[in-house]
Amino acid sequence: WSIVLLTIVMLMASLFLCQSLTVVLDDQVGALATQEWVFLMYGTTSRSFYTVFELTFSGGWPNYARNLVEDVHWAYAVFFFVYIIAVTFAMFRIITTLFLRDTLALASNDAEAAVQEKIKQKQGYANKLLDFFYTADASDDGYLTLDEFELILSDEKVKTWLSIMEIDVHETTEFFNILADGDGLVSAEEFVQGILRLKGGARSQDVMAIQRSA
Repeated sequence: WSIVLLTIVMLMASLFLCQSLTVVLDDQVGALATQEWVFLMYGTTSRSFYTVFELTFSGGWPNYARNLVEDVHWAYAVFFFVYIIAVTFAMFRIITTLFLRDTLALASNDAEAAVQEKIKQKQGYANKLLDFFYTADASDDGYLTLDEFELILSDEKVKTWLSIMEIDVHETTEFFNILADGDGLVSAEEFVQGILRLKGGARSQDVMAIQRSA
């Protein structure tokens, strides 16, 4: 809509210039050079609109205004003063601000969408870990023992699944002790939170093992 508004303003300005300068073209005693220049720049609606377009966007508006002020009438200085202030400075800055606001809003929405997607992925990952936990909990008491943990990890398919999930179980007992927090049992919450912290390979496990021993 900002482009449409700017186009309407330029069209109104070009129509005003075209109509107001017809007296110069009809003047039989006026300077021929001035008349030729006025016709070239503002003689028809299309010429006038293109001239207004140029003076609006080129930054060289004095080249299109000086002859009118000097050779036609000083009042055109008032017109160009108002037009340049209102359009070239004020309106352009408003349009720039609106574009910048929309751009920042779009970037903010993209960032929010990325955060929501990350949360969704983490929740899906946690749900898969819970499924693994309940499958491994053979006693169905809500806790994993070392025997239950070793039993399910003896399955190569489970190890492959954990590897795909970026969990490298290279020492089963050490891995379990990290999750168990020293009490020999791992609850569902401890399992999920511990795995999420360990996610990323053996180096993370080594760091947590050192922390536990310390």
